[in-house]
Amino acid sequence: MRIQLSDDRKAQLVRAVQSYFRDNLDQDLGELGAGLLIDFFVRELGAPVYNQAIRDAHDFLEEKLVDLAGEFYEPELQP
Repeated sequence: MRIQLSDDRKAQLVRAVQSYFRDNLDQDLGELGAGLLIDFFVRELGAPVYNQAIRDAHDFLEEKLVDLAGEFYEPELQP
């Protein structure tokens, strides 16, 4: 798995998953179970979500760069 979470970030996510299961599913989920669930979602969703974010950022920048000349070009006066 190329996408890695820092230990602090994973610990935050473990607590969030445990809280979600407790509050919304009335189930207690231990640290191991929550950690394995996070690993599963990072493995299954991490690359597609990351790649979509990169595509979105690329498209946004490309759109801005296409009109760069129109935004900044100042016509020169002919003598």
